[in-house]
Amino acid sequence: MIAIIDYGMGNLASVQNAFSKVGFPTIITSRPEELLQADKVVLPGVGAFGDAIYNLRCRGIDQTIYELVQRQTPLLGICLGLQLLFTESEENGLHRGLDIIPGRVRRFRLPADYKVPQIGWNSVQVQPSSRMLAGIPSGSFFYFVHSYYVVPEDKTVVAARTDYGVNFVSAIEQGSIMAAQFHPEKSSRLGLQILKNFGEMKQ
Repeated sequence: MIAIIDYGMGNLASVQNAFSKVGFPTIITSRPEELLQADKVVLPGVGAFGDAIYNLRCRGIDQTIYELVQRQTPLLGICLGLQLLFTESEENGLHRGLDIIPGRVRRFRLPADYKVPQIGWNSVQVQPSSRMLAGIPSGSFFYFVHSYYVVPEDKTVVAARTDYGVNFVSAIEQGSIMAAQFHPEKSSRLGLQILKNFGEMKQ
């Protein structure tokens, strides 16, 4: 069973529906015991970093995520869920993240002809070794909605990059952890392939 973390922020139903399309049943839950019993866990997210990390900590879900990582339970972060894995974010001040992936979340500072947030389809340059993006041709397009991007300290975690006024990291992988800045659940057939890859992943 795949568990989708409910911490009061995120497009939970669309993520659940997308997994259903590729044949994987899911539950939406905030209960630590259900998250710890799951075979795989998804950390979605839409909204502000500070609110999200506050909600995770108030509900004790941050400690559950640390335990999942220690157990090497496969974990998929989506959009804000990717950013929360990092050390800190500069969104609306400086906020401490989960610090599972060392690095920082930065705001786009772009020429005037680029709109922030980036909203829409953009191409992704895939690292051939990526398990999450297995079977996805480099240069494929995925759907983005974001004003901030991650800057990992360790470049070996980079699974994909994207250009939007700056060349930024659009997906990461580290051990049992994988995460994308784009929305697989909104990215048509190739997005569903990513969810299928995650669902089929062995611990």
